[in-house]
This record gives sequence, C-alpha cells and structure tokens, in this order.
Amino acid sequence: MWLAGLIVIGSCDSSGNRTKNEPAPYGPIPTAAQLNWHEMELYCLIHFTPTTFQNKEWGFGDAPVSLFNPQHFDANQIAAAAKSAGCNGLISVAKHHDGFCLWPTKTTDYNISNSPWRNGEGDMVKEFMEAAHKQGMQFGIYVSAWDRHDAAYGNEEYAEAYREQLRELYSGYGELFTSWHDGANGGDGYYGGANEMRRIDRSTYYEWEEKTWPITREMQPTAVIFSDIGPDTRWVGNEKGIAPETSWATFTPIGPDGGKAAPGHVDDRFLGSGQRDGKFWIPAECDVPLRPGWFYHPEQDHQVKTPDQLFDLYLKSVGRGAALNLGLAPDTNGLLHAADVASLEGFGKKLAQTFSTNLAAEARFETSNVRDGDTDHFGARNLIDNDRYSYWASDDGVTSPELIIDLERATTFDLIRLRENIKLGQRLDSVWVDMWQGGEWAPLAHATSIGASRIIPLEKPVTAHRLRLRLFAPVAVALSDFGLFKEANPSRPSHSVMERVGVDRTGWRLIDNGFENGDPALAVDGRTETFWLTEGKKLPQQVAIDMGRTHTVTGFSYLPRQDGETAGLVSRFQLTTSNDGNTWETVALGEFANIVANPAMQYVAFDDEVEARYFRFTIDAVAGVVGDRSPVSIAEFNIYDQEAGDRPK
Repeated sequence: MWLAGLIVIGSCDSSGNRTKNEPAPYGPIPTAAQLNWHEMELYCLIHFTPTTFQNKEWGFGDAPVSLFNPQHFDANQIAAAAKSAGCNGLISVAKHHDGFCLWPTKTTDYNISNSPWRNGEGDMVKEFMEAAHKQGMQFGIYVSAWDRHDAAYGNEEYAEAYREQLRELYSGYGELFTSWHDGANGGDGYYGGANEMRRIDRSTYYEWEEKTWPITREMQPTAVIFSDIGPDTRWVGNEKGIAPETSWATFTPIGPDGGKAAPGHVDDRFLGSGQRDGKFWIPAECDVPLRPGWFYHPEQDHQVKTPDQLFDLYLKSVGRGAALNLGLAPDTNGLLHAADVASLEGFGKKLAQTFSTNLAAEARFETSNVRDGDTDHFGARNLIDNDRYSYWASDDGVTSPELIIDLERATTFDLIRLRENIKLGQRLDSVWVDMWQGGEWAPLAHATSIGASRIIPLEKPVTAHRLRLRLFAPVAVALSDFGLFKEANPSRPSHSVMERVGVDRTGWRLIDNGFENGDPALAVDGRTETFWLTEGKKLPQQVAIDMGRTHTVTGFSYLPRQDGETAGLVSRFQLTTSNDGNTWETVALGEFANIVANPAMQYVAFDDEVEARYFRFTIDAVAGVVGDRSPVSIAEFNIYDQEAGDRPK
C-alpha cells in the first residue's frame, strides 16, 4: 500500500515527544490530511458533462463537444446551495467516464476549450474552485481513470496521459482536500470510433502505487486519496450513503484473489465494516446522489431526497464514523433545479437546529478513573469543550472505566454523540449508555466502533436527569466528546414537483416470452419489493406485450430488483414498438449504467413520440455477466404516454 505513513500526531514538545503522559497511540492513526477530512464530515460531488445533455447516467464517449453549452451556468449558485446544506467541501468531476475534460487540458482535444461554452475560453474546474472558496469550502477533484472516448485507452500512452491530467489539475487549482478515484475501469466504449469492448488488468494497468499516487503525494500532500481501497479513504461498498452500524476506520485491502488490491480490484467483504485489526487507517466514505442518479435527469425532479431523508443519511454515515459525500447534478442550463436547492437548504437548517446546542453542556461528571489524577489535562470536562482533541483519559490498565453524567435539569433528547481523540487511534470496542430510572440503572443505548464520531439515535425521545457511560477498550480510553441533542422538527422542502405517471397496465397481455419461466406478473404488480426472476438462458432474450389499445408512447422505465442482490440486473437493452404486432420499429437502445452500485429506477425518454399498441423489450446483456447466459430480473416495468402525463407529488 502507498501510505502517507503511520505518524504520531498529538500534544508534543519541540522534540516531538508526547507530553503530560498521554496514552500511547493504539493501532494505526490518521495523518494530518485524514484528520482534516474527518473534521469536514460532509461535502459534495458535482457531475456535469455532455452526459447531462444526453440524459444518460454514463456517457459512451461519443457525444460531440458542441453538445456542451450550458447557457446559464453558475458555479456560485451550485456552491451556495451546497454550503446551505452544511457542506464543507466541493469536488468537481473534472472528467467522467465519457472522457470529456472540463478544463482546457493539453492531453486531449476532447475538452471544454473546443466546446461553444464561453466561446471556448472557459475553464469550469476553475469556476467550481473559485465558487467553493468563495463559500468557505475546500476543493477537490475527481478524474475518471476509465476513458470511453480516448482511442489509446488500454495502452501505456493513455495511462501516461491520465497521469499528466492529474499533474495539470494538481498544479493549477490550488490546495486540494481530496483526489477522488472510483473503481469503474474498462468496458465497452467509443474509443475514438472503435466502438468496442476493452478490458484492462485493474491491478497493474494504472500502476497506482508505482507511478500514479506518488504524483498526488508530491504535488498535493494535503489531499486524501479516495478509492475503494484507499489508500487514505475507502468506498463504503454501496451508493446508498449508509455505513454499517459497526464501521471501523482501520482496514486491510486485499485483492479478490487474495493478492494485491487496486481500485476496482478488491475483496469487498469488509469495505463497509472495516476490520478491528486492520493494518491501515482508511476510514469509509459514504457516497450517495441527491437524486436517484448522479447526473441530472428531468424525470427525477420529483425524486429529490427530502431534508429528513438526508438527515437520516447523515446519522447513518457521519454518525457512524464515516463522511457523507452528496452527489449534486446541475441541469442542462448549468444550474441546480429548484427542488434540489430547497431540499439542500432544508437539510442544512435541520442540521444546524439539531446540533447547535449540546444539552449536556452544563452537566457535572463523576469518573471512576482519571489518568494520573490529572483532571486539568485528562478530566471529563474536556468532553464538553468543543475540542475534538482534548479528552478524558483513563490510566493504563483501566480499560473499562465508567462515567456518570448529572444533567442540570431533566432533559429530553433523542440523539447521543460520542467521539474519540483519533490522534491516538480508534481505541474503544464498545460503549453502553444507561439511564437512572426508578432508583436503578436501566440500559438505554449501545454502540461499537466509536472513532471520529458516533451518533446514536434513540427510537423515541427520552427524558433523563442522570446517565452513565460504561466504556470497554483493550487499552486506556481517550474520549473527546459527549453530547445530547434533540432532532429538530421534521421539515419539508417548499418547492412542489411533478411525478411522472405510467399507463394503466391492467389490460396488458404477454404475447411473447423468451424466458418461459418465473412469474412475469411480478414485473407489473405495482410493488417495488417483488420482482420477476427468470432462470439463466442465452442472451439476448425478449418479452413482447400487447397493451390492449394504441398509446402515444413517450418513454419507458425499468426498475431493478430492490432486495440488494445483483443477479439479473439488465445492463443493455433494446425497445421496439409496433401497431400491428408484425412490423416493429426500434425506438430506444442503450445501457443502464452503474446499475449494480445504484439500482435506481431507469427511465428512458424517446427522441420522438411513437404511436404503438405493442412493445418488445429485448435484454442484450446483464450486469456483471461475461458470458451470454444469465437470469434476468425486473421489479417494475412501465410505459409512458401523453395521456398519463404528470401529477403533483
């Protein structure tokens, strides 16, 4: 692993020696860049390329540069909305898988200087950087290693061009807090017109440790490197924005074959949970889009996450020791939709109202042990001084101390926050919280993997005057924060949106089923938790439906199975229509990109309206299947027409 080093960061004298008999660090500890990242907690990731104008989730790499011309682009509007949500950083997707570069790079002509935007004189990465700094946010970049446009992808020429792209961005856009890399590497693409499948050896092609990450360390030492293996921050293993209840900051990446790990080449069993005995400090990042997709799709305007949903994700990410990376998607005008802005603002207000006052700020503490009896440096009052790195510590050998909290008055709360001084490592195995009730201690809450931040939500608010913490660790504890909070009243965004409505499916009749097994009725039962699952057959296969009457068809939708399993997820498709059931016209073909990591509703709008009574859905490929035999799963399938239209949500 290419690591910044396991350095000791703490209260030190001029010679670097620990002072005041601090506990020795336990296990791996964070670097200065990782500490900064932990303190940020919440930031955003902006997806905006020609893919937006194609209404796709992943661009194929074939979009003309002339397509990219957002007439009203305003980085300040986007950054201000992110800041209103409480974001402390903004990451620009400087290049996504489509290969289009948002800065005037010298490595490829497929960049913003050859687009009509700003008459070819613009630099969108720079505008995002300036807008982020104007809002007091830190700035980061994401440059996709996979490039579906570049004809050289797959050989050394492209790998070196990719590293040069990183050098350009590292040298021209100020100090970065992160360099972000995902695991999507290799597959089909345009590739300069070849229109073919290209596979690379993910463990060796980019020479991450040998040639690529050293560039980051040299040119941007303040930046944490993110990927599904780190080396500084790791992917949590899903795109739901949720870390497991137990999520250790320590992690040992290994490849799926037990060998060397690399982005996109990792044994993913411990991505979410981490490992208590992990060799490296590589905490989890929880990434999730504000909408179902990472790119803007007008049909998702009614599916923007609410402030309450975002708050729940905050508790399940930041509140479990991770960071929350929220995906934002400007529309074709270059602005965030009003629904997105309203939700972000509502979320930020709820965060501020909830955590502005620590209800334990005036508490009195009784401890079973204080390190060296030194209450000035290691006493429990450090728990409420708003300093992440001052702390209550126990003596060496006292590994299960107790703390009694006497609140100033009977206090109602539903959130408990705990933090460790992670400069000394992740020390606590678990914490139990008890409440004094009826003359005895009653269990109230329990948590593991405390780390940088642990927020324990209670099932309902409780009122208490006295609490007890029981801590368990293999070494002396170093608890830095104790807080009680009451969740602010649920809020709703004020902006109204419309929901697209599908046609009535009660009259549909199956006239051709290439699979001949499973229960196709489950794909049209209106229930997202059920799904039609076929047995494995050779692809492509098709399903044809008689809708009972002619519709003016405008698009269709496919919902993947929602049970967390990945078998049968459609990745490539064709849809044809007919008026008589004999003559068929292809109206849509393409891919459902990123469907394994983000199995959201897939909506495909037709270029033109089509009069049709029959449709035929052909499955050409299934995600993750290399051969031509696979089961297929469909949770819901629908057709949209002019008559059904939209309705308020």
